[in-house]
Amino acid sequence: MRLAFMGTPEFAVPSLDALVAAGHEVVAVYTQPPRPANRGKKLTPSAVQQRAEELGLPVYTPLSLRNAEAQAEFAALDLDVAVVAAYGLILPQAILDAPKHGCLNVHGSLLPRWRGAAPVQRAILAGDEKTGVMVMQMEAGLDTGPVRATTEIEIGHRSTGELTSELAELGAELMVIVLQDMAAHPAVAQPEEGVTYAAKIDKAETRIDFTHSAEQVERQIRAFNPAPGAWFEYESERYRILSAHILPAEPHNAGEVLDGQLTIACTTGAIRPMLIQRAGKPAMATQEFLRGKPIPQGTILS
Repeated sequence: MRLAFMGTPEFAVPSLDALVAAGHEVVAVYTQPPRPANRGKKLTPSAVQQRAEELGLPVYTPLSLRNAEAQAEFAALDLDVAVVAAYGLILPQAILDAPKHGCLNVHGSLLPRWRGAAPVQRAILAGDEKTGVMVMQMEAGLDTGPVRATTEIEIGHRSTGELTSELAELGAELMVIVLQDMAAHPAVAQPEEGVTYAAKIDKAETRIDFTHSAEQVERQIRAFNPAPGAWFEYESERYRILSAHILPAEPHNAGEVLDGQLTIACTTGAIRPMLIQRAGKPAMATQEFLRGKPIPQGTILS
């Protein structure tokens, strides 16, 4: 098929690679413009732009697709379909209607659950047992379009980073299957029941609240790994916990350090961090961290 690909972060790269490997004619790659990154704030192309340039594909980085010029440019591509994966721009109706078969989206949830910006994080935070990836026919609403194909997976004890990587690969495979025979994958309307919204993660959510249960705290840690990171404060410095085990514990003050291994009491149970990161430093095993920065038993963390 003659298509355009529209995506920005690392999550979208496997889909781009899969489309090229399957022999589709990718005539344009749309992605977010380069953004300041790292300490030097140097303008850095998106993961999709970097990969597209490696593949020798033409790249477009419009700030918006709402103006007539951008829409005419897109329509002139004469596309069979547009494939979208975490692009980050709203697609106006003129863009959705331009390709012969419309726009297909790779979405990392089991719609209609977790429509919106942060479906993987929200699924983990909510304690969902399963998540998945869907190929959805896009329409003007927020992730409301009919679904053409679905793959489900167990969440288990995986982090957002781990799940996102797996969903990216599964979504790429699923999109190739759908494009091979769209008639065999008709668009089926989403059920009206079970709709939830995956709001963008607020910075205030990333501070660990030890007045929650150990299970909730551990989910928070996994949901915000690798970024932005779930954190606590000690001596006016932030520390990110990147992984932790849940342990039984007698009732203590929430946030109290119970031993020399940094086991921390929650309202019910306790967590023991396994990987921790001090601001501006690399992540390290907790025991290694404690050798350089001991946190005494009895300390109350918040």
